Amino acid sequence: MYTDVATLRDFYATPLGRIARRLLARRVRAVWGPAAGETIASLGFGTPFLAAYRSEAHTLAALMPARQGVLIWPSSAPALSALVEEDELPLRDNSIDRLLVVHSLELTERTAPLLRELWRILKPEGRLLIIVPNRRGLWAHVDTTPFGRGCSYSRSQLDKLLHQCLFTPLAFGSALHLPPFDRGIVVRSALAWERLGMRVSPGLGGVLIVEARKEMMAPIKGTPARAKALQALAPTR
Repeated sequence: MYTDVATLRDFYATPLGRIARRLLARRVRAVWGPAAGETIASLGFGTPFLAAYRSEAHTLAALMPARQGVLIWPSSAPALSALVEEDELPLRDNSIDRLLVVHSLELTERTAPLLRELWRILKPEGRLLIIVPNRRGLWAHVDTTPFGRGCSYSRSQLDKLLHQCLFTPLAFGSALHLPPFDRGIVVRSALAWERLGMRVSPGLGGVLIVEARKEMMAPIKGTPARAKALQALAPTR
């Protein structure tokens, strides 16, 4: 069940939400870097992390699932957000260079069909960036934030799922090492928590972040049979 869009908006307006937005936006930018002239989209609730790309992307779209609801974004310019059905996205095949998925994969009831649809709209060698609750992290076990809802993932589960849907994971990371409590001392020391967590326990962050590449051919499963060497050629009659 998707989290209502108003709940997501309200969370990112809290002190803890603003810190989470800042930390995750920084990680998205670190992974993707600049994207001048590219076509970028998000699925779920990606608007808190796309602001840096508004001035450089060729096309930018924030796709919000119908079961979540939609907000007009941005509020002071032509709208770039759209209400969509998650397994029937209104985009052409091979049309997106980079796709951010956040507050989506852990909440969908049909994981494989969703990933197949994402595969369809990404360009060959297109990049997918997924942010999901980390099963080993504290945030997945506290339901006072949106990251405490839905299905959390381990790194191995996410890796297997992506391979099954014709994506190759390129890099795994984590974020949100601060406790998920909206208290003054936690918020004020958020950057210290994040630096310490990345150095001491990188696998225990509140979310997993994985960048994956779209593949055009399925991998061969199992061990390939050895080809037999042909000793001699004999003419046919």
